[in-house]
Amino acid sequence: MGLVEEFAEARQWVAEKLELNQSRVVNLFDVTIRILGGLLSTYHLTGDSLFLEKAGELGNRLIPCFSATSTVPFPEVNLATGEVIPPISGYSPVSEVGSLQLEFRDLSLITGDPRYRQAVDVAMQGLQSHLQGGLVPRLVTQATGDFVHGAYSIGAGVDSYYEYLLKQYLQTGKMEKRFLRWYRSAVKSISRELVGHSEPLHLAFLGTRNGTDFIPYMEHVTCFFPAVLALGYLHGCPQAHLSLAEELMHTCYLLYRRSPTGLAPEAVYFNQRISTQADFEIKDMGVDMQNFLRPEAVESLFVLYQVTRDSRYMQWGWDIFEAFEKVAFIPSGGYTSILDVRGPLSYKDRMESFFLAETLKYLFLLFSDNVSLPLDKWVFNTQAHPLPIQ
Repeated sequence: MGLVEEFAEARQWVAEKLELNQSRVVNLFDVTIRILGGLLSTYHLTGDSLFLEKAGELGNRLIPCFSATSTVPFPEVNLATGEVIPPISGYSPVSEVGSLQLEFRDLSLITGDPRYRQAVDVAMQGLQSHLQGGLVPRLVTQATGDFVHGAYSIGAGVDSYYEYLLKQYLQTGKMEKRFLRWYRSAVKSISRELVGHSEPLHLAFLGTRNGTDFIPYMEHVTCFFPAVLALGYLHGCPQAHLSLAEELMHTCYLLYRRSPTGLAPEAVYFNQRISTQADFEIKDMGVDMQNFLRPEAVESLFVLYQVTRDSRYMQWGWDIFEAFEKVAFIPSGGYTSILDVRGPLSYKDRMESFFLAETLKYLFLLFSDNVSLPLDKWVFNTQAHPLPIQ
């Protein structure tokens, strides 16, 4: 991008202002995927040892989280004292246990210290030991490692767990086959239990399973899954995975295209009654009607374009970008979340960090003539920080 001066300014801030020895409680998951992942990625892209040193220091300050008697790490730690804090509820989201592995494994690889990889391997193996199929519920008990069985989906709380199954297999140069087995089992269960089709256009979507009940409710975060399926296909998974990825991507795009503002809502309910006229609807429930400038749809567009070279994915990405520019851009600076994508237009006065770290990054990569991060050489962590394949 040619942002040499801007990078130099950011490097200076990391060198002089990023003080990790402070009495501050942080969330293991958030700091790992955002800060540790960012430091590791920057080291790999630049070779600058400053970022490796900071990543190593941060890893050491986070490792006390893995001192739990169960396989589930403590969710929070004081960076200065190493004091760990158990979850108030007694439960942790599965995604916060199963989405630490890429970063800590990479840290072990480049430092030669096996503790980081061993810690996250215990956490991942603990999740697998409690599985009764390919699907996982949203919560896991911190004290015992047992799942809290209930509704099953691939939305918030579980999403990146499925993502990291495949990406760990790729990160290891496809040497650790257990990750592929777990991933293939998960996709099989998702395809059987969570895929639904709407009426009248027979749009594919990913719903929620609660016992024998199927709830046709899909969150925008679920739009990450076409990217994972397409990436798996690129690395040897069946054609059916790519076909499902393309079907789901079409649905995710229509969440934008059919919105009055051109921006997708946080969640929708799909209609499965043959007599209905609309395939999905946005309800006045919680934040369902809002838009937080999320990255999942454009992430999937980037990966699908790289895998298929189908130009429609680039066009769909441009449509979404134009909607961001038209609706969410604030002339005084930045972009903002939208309170109701159906209108009338009102703002939330909030720009999430993932809009810069992920949404705009994937859009830039989608429109780049020459992608310098090929998907057979790099894996992106769940905050879009690229890490090299071994």
